[in-house]
Amino acid sequence: MKAFAQLLDALVYTRSRNAKLKLIGDYLIATPDPDRGWAMAALTGDMDIPAVKPAIVRALIEERVDPVLFRMSRDYVGDTAETVALLWPDPATPPPPADLSLGAIVDALRHLGRAEAPAMLAGLLDRLTPPERFALLKLATGGLRAGVSARLAKTALAQAFALDVDVVEEVWHGIAPPYAPLFAWGEGRAGQPRAADLPLFRPFMLAHPLDAMTPDLADYAAEWKWDGIRVQIVRVAGQTRLYSRAGDDITAAFPDIAEAFAMDGAVDGELLVKGDAQGADEQGGAAASFNALQQRLGRKTVSARMLADYPAFVRLYDILFDGGDDVRDQPWHQRRARLETAVARLDPGRFDLSALIAVDDFAQLAAIRDSARDAAIEGVMLKRRDSPYVGGRRVGLWYKWKRDPLVADCVMMYAQRGSGKRSSFYSDYTFGCWTESGELLPVGKAYSGFTDAELKQLDRFVRTHTVARFGPVREVEKSLVLEVAFDSIHASKRHKSGLAMRFPRIARIRTDKPAAEADRIETLRTMIG
Repeated sequence: MKAFAQLLDALVYTRSRNAKLKLIGDYLIATPDPDRGWAMAALTGDMDIPAVKPAIVRALIEERVDPVLFRMSRDYVGDTAETVALLWPDPATPPPPADLSLGAIVDALRHLGRAEAPAMLAGLLDRLTPPERFALLKLATGGLRAGVSARLAKTALAQAFALDVDVVEEVWHGIAPPYAPLFAWGEGRAGQPRAADLPLFRPFMLAHPLDAMTPDLADYAAEWKWDGIRVQIVRVAGQTRLYSRAGDDITAAFPDIAEAFAMDGAVDGELLVKGDAQGADEQGGAAASFNALQQRLGRKTVSARMLADYPAFVRLYDILFDGGDDVRDQPWHQRRARLETAVARLDPGRFDLSALIAVDDFAQLAAIRDSARDAAIEGVMLKRRDSPYVGGRRVGLWYKWKRDPLVADCVMMYAQRGSGKRSSFYSDYTFGCWTESGELLPVGKAYSGFTDAELKQLDRFVRTHTVARFGPVREVEKSLVLEVAFDSIHASKRHKSGLAMRFPRIARIRTDKPAAEADRIETLRTMIG
């Protein structure tokens, strides 16, 4: 555990991508099995310790230190694991020796019941140093944030053992932690792991932002960028799996899609919820907003009522495997022809084809993009007609051109401190707009979009204009206008205003504008897609 704690501490304070790769690689080479495998599981989000929850950690620390002191410290530090690691008192009687290797600790925690978890966790915290306690709590509660993505961790493993990262990514989901076959392959003690008869996840092909370039439409095909979640559907040997962009298995949340996918192979598409069929048009239509899809995301099981109220379907983009044929090396236009043939064999109530946008030139495409305000459209995709399907982002192949955001002038109402590096700043802002009767109602919350200098300005405003406190939340004087950018806005029964913003962020601080002149709720209603 000591070596893993040192790795985590070094990663937290390292900004350079190459330096992070070297830190992880050196650790994997120097650390034996199964510790290095469990470290990779933690870094990639594959660690699951269901018996340990944040509530258990809070209850344990409040038994040992003054609860008010803990809560005040947590509010200042901004992170529960760090606060507990520092505040945890040393036991009066030293505990007996125990195996404190990462593998032994993970093995013990993974087999705990809920009733046994508090005593086991407390015993481990008594034996560990503050850095080790921090690492243990982050690992056990699934809150490991060290500026390391799953892809970066896998890249570090591949570089450390001279492997192809795309091959590592491809076999990853067929191997369970702590990944002993993967390390045996990397060290030359065994051949490459293979799972030909399993519905494995393959890395998604991703797009670069278009920015200032103007692609030649003779070389690129255009299609809509839909506002759902990207999914990969794989069917092999009678087994079907749905994977999210991160490689998470979401089949249980969408059994209707899995049951309807009746072809062997692997396809790439956008998971959506059906909207009003009368709204269908040449763009594809008949898709509800992301707000409707959110009702089904993150569920381990779905009720019959949920299936009926929010029927899902997939708008297909690409095909990776056609039966047993791996077609990823074929150019896009050939894969598109295969996909069109495949879609014709699928249930039209659950699967359709993402339509191409027929335009003569780039100016015409720009005009179509600017006029698109369908609730389910994010923008436009441009795909090079001869591009193979390759994992990750490759320059020159696919581009995304998101539509310009909507904006509204809102009034700051509440603020809360951030976490981690922002734990000393009020960086999370709830803002609202006016009703016709003059009431200010919350319409969203944002914690991004501003510079470091603007963060200090906003933090200073919160501290000097607080009118009430509710635990960690401060209510502020309703005088500061924020220009908020957002991708779309939807009707919502969960909010008093009846509205929910998609991806709100602070675009500008409007010190020049009186709060009374901020936008009204009715103005935002006209923006509903």
